[in-house]
Amino acid sequence: MSSLIDPLVAFVSAHAWLAYLTIFLAALLEAVPVLGSLVPGSTIILALSALIPGGNLQLAAVLAAAVSGAMLGDGTAFWTGHRSKREILNSWPMSRYPGVIAQSETFFNRWGTLAVFFARFVPPIRAFVPITAGALAMPPSRFYAVNIPAILLWAPAHVLPGVLAVTALHQYGGLPHHTHVGKLIWIPTVIVIAAIVGAATWWRRRRRGINLPVKTASERTG
Repeated sequence: MSSLIDPLVAFVSAHAWLAYLTIFLAALLEAVPVLGSLVPGSTIILALSALIPGGNLQLAAVLAAAVSGAMLGDGTAFWTGHRSKREILNSWPMSRYPGVIAQSETFFNRWGTLAVFFARFVPPIRAFVPITAGALAMPPSRFYAVNIPAILLWAPAHVLPGVLAVTALHQYGGLPHHTHVGKLIWIPTVIVIAAIVGAATWWRRRRRGINLPVKTASERTG
């Protein structure tokens, strides 16, 4: 595993801007309806956060990339729905997933404004609630008043676990600090757990015959 991760770490160290761009895109694409249910954005952010304690990436820059990507993604989805109204919910590709649309509307109608806040932490609803909120004529000021605080909590919730885990492995796990081997443990662990959960989710949905987009690596880690 070390032979696979070490080249990645070396590449990131030499091209940190690409890692920040990847985090930005991962957060952005998770907010895109349908596509957000397929992109393992949360897993990518969780895994790359392991590179912060060793200095390969900077905490502030990672948080900024995640926050800005999520805000742009959610905002774009909201305004798309706001301008198209309910027609967007009945158009392709949204029309292919009536179950998720119905679930998103039910979620929104049940929780009202708070649905925008809670949805940021509930995949795959996260990829559908912003556009649903816009389609159902939620005022933009109310949307952003809830969406921005949610993102400001969501980003640290995805970044800090990797930072704390790797730091704890070195400080309390007896691993040498200069080797930074903690990231070689955290990154594969996140990927393996996400893959197992994604496979289990796919199997459960197939067994129940639910026609939903399949969230792969990041459904339950998000």
